[in-house]
Amino acid sequence: MAKEKLVLLPGLLCDEAVWADQREALASRADTFVPDYNDLDSIAGMAKKVLETAPYPEFSLAGHSMGGRVALEVVRQAPQRVQRLALLDTGYEAIAKGQAAEVERDKRMKLLAVAKEQGMRAMGGLWAPGMVHPDQLGTPLYEAILDMIERRTPMQFEAQISALLVRPDATPVLRSLACATVFICGRQDSWSPLPRHEAMLKLVPPGLGSLHAIEDCGHMSTMEKPQAVSDVLARWLGA
Repeated sequence: MAKEKLVLLPGLLCDEAVWADQREALASRADTFVPDYNDLDSIAGMAKKVLETAPYPEFSLAGHSMGGRVALEVVRQAPQRVQRLALLDTGYEAIAKGQAAEVERDKRMKLLAVAKEQGMRAMGGLWAPGMVHPDQLGTPLYEAILDMIERRTPMQFEAQISALLVRPDATPVLRSLACATVFICGRQDSWSPLPRHEAMLKLVPPGLGSLHAIEDCGHMSTMEKPQAVSDVLARWLGA
C-alpha cells in the first residue's frame, strides 16, 4: 500500500524537533516533510514557500501553533493540494484592534529585546514556561525546548514576530474547508486555549471537523504528549 504524504509545519521558533516523535510514530504509513521558514516575515510568504518546497503534488497537512496559521494560508492559496488538515494548538483570528493589539505588540517586542541583548536561550527562559504544562518545567523535555529556541536567531525571531503581528484572519478559510479537519489542543494550553479550538470547529462545514483535547498537556502538545498526538494523527490519516 502506498504511503500517505504528510507535510508538518512547525510554529514560532520551532524546527523539525517539534515533530520528531510523530515522524517516527507514523513512519510506516506516511512519508513526511518539515519545511523551514528561515527569515520570512509574513504568513503568506511562509505558505508560499511550503507550496514551493513540498515534494508532493498533494498531501495531508498538519500545523502546530504559528504553523497552524501557515497551514490555513496554504489551504487558502492552494486548496486543491491539501487532502486533509490538522491544526494543533493554534489560532485563526487577526491581531485584535486598539489596546489589545498594543499589549500583544509590547510583550513580543520586550521578548525580542531580551533575545538581542542576552541571547535566545535567555529569552526562552522567560517565554517557554508558559508554553508547557507546569509538570514539565525543569524536565529534559523543557531543556529540549530551550535548545530548539537557541538554534534560532534574533533575526529569525524578529521576522516571525512581524509575521504574527500582521497575521491574516483565517475565518473565511475555515468556513470554506472541503477536507477532513482535526483540531488538537493541550487541555492546559494557556497560549492557544481549548475554547479557541472549539470556536474554530464551529466554523468548519458540518461533518468535516473533529476536536481532541490532550490531557495534562500545555501548548507544546507534540513534544509533551507525543503518543497521544500521534494516535490522533494516525486515525486522521486513515479517515
